[in-house]
Amino acid sequence: MIKVKTREEIEIMRESALVVSKTLGMLANEVKPGVTTLYLDKLAEDFIRSEGAIPGFLGLYDFPNTLCMSPNSQVVHGIPNKTTLKEGEIISIDCGALKNGFYGDHAYTFAIGEITSDIEKLLDATKQSLYEGIREFKAGNRVGDVGFAIQKFAEDNGYGVVRELVGHGLGKEMHEDPEMPNYGKRGRGKKFTEGMVVAIEPMINLGTHKIRQHSDGWTITTLDNKPSAHFEHDVAIVNGKPELLSTFKYIYDALGIKSDEENEFRQNLQQ
Repeated sequence: MIKVKTREEIEIMRESALVVSKTLGMLANEVKPGVTTLYLDKLAEDFIRSEGAIPGFLGLYDFPNTLCMSPNSQVVHGIPNKTTLKEGEIISIDCGALKNGFYGDHAYTFAIGEITSDIEKLLDATKQSLYEGIREFKAGNRVGDVGFAIQKFAEDNGYGVVRELVGHGLGKEMHEDPEMPNYGKRGRGKKFTEGMVVAIEPMINLGTHKIRQHSDGWTITTLDNKPSAHFEHDVAIVNGKPELLSTFKYIYDALGIKSDEENEFRQNLQQ
């Protein structure tokens, strides 16, 4: 069952989402060659708690850490460890936080030093596919409209769209209805209404869309071991239109990136 939120609840959820956004922004300057993902995980846990929140992933379904950290061919759900990051790699950092009874859930794929042009294009296309999907998250549209937009953009650019892993509704539970696949057909699936909040998160591969799960029960990699990218935003329907609750602003500020990509998804909410 889809649980729609009031304006007040959406603003509380914005606080939760922004804890995650700030955490990713804090990590942006720490993601560099020579550091371990376990070190970054500890930084994130301490920061989230300093913001009056609880790490959303830690212990969820028995996951052992604060962050899902997935380098290179890992798609999602990578477990932090003592392996050091290396120049030219990429890493998806997926983070959750629980504050005031609501979850935030947000992800960004970072470049570690200089990366090749084909991987840079993959990151750019994956992030753009996220915004293509967000534009379709509006009252009266359906789940398939978002999935279709993401899939078309990614596949038109020659990339594989993961099928088995999806976005989801968000609220007092980390995973609520509806599921939000990154592929689909226009006009299919559950209809969007005012007050819905979802996490939209395309997972796009440089090669095949096929994946495999590892024996740890968590780690997912591409079947052909080519790189995968992952970007995620929390989005609410406000006044019939998509409203971003999360932001990449803190990451961009840390990295010196100027961007207006989020402007079309910002409204001044009236309480």
